[in-house]
Amino acid sequence: MELIIDNRQDKMDVTEDLIEKIKDIILECLDSEGYDDDYEVSLSFVDNKEIHELNREYRGVDRATDVLSFPMLSDEFDIELEEETLGDIVISLERAFEQSIEYNHSFEREVCFLVCHSTFHLLGYDHDTDENTKEMRQKEEYILNKLNITRE
Repeated sequence: MELIIDNRQDKMDVTEDLIEKIKDIILECLDSEGYDDDYEVSLSFVDNKEIHELNREYRGVDRATDVLSFPMLSDEFDIELEEETLGDIVISLERAFEQSIEYNHSFEREVCFLVCHSTFHLLGYDHDTDENTKEMRQKEEYILNKLNITRE
């Protein structure tokens, strides 16, 4: 799996340890759903201002959010690529920090949760109904617990 990182914010530090955990989460999500690791994921770190603009532009929601997912996986195209693009994840590290305080756990755990959550969106899951939300939450908790990323 290739992880392409674009850090477009300067409010929060991104450590190598965090990047390694992010890679592990994405790989574990792929594995748990029966996918191999021949995928490319683009991960952008932004601030609240930029994610607000993206949320307004792509979802028509005029406010900041924590994470946006842009899935690229599709059965519509039968093109043999060496590495298929799974999609793009955009995380506001500023919002992740705010939420880590709100939920009383570490910044690292919040970023890991958001990556896990977004990866399942890239794999086709959604939380548009109570049943889908429950299924998605179970999958997220399974991955985070398996990797020992707990609410400290």
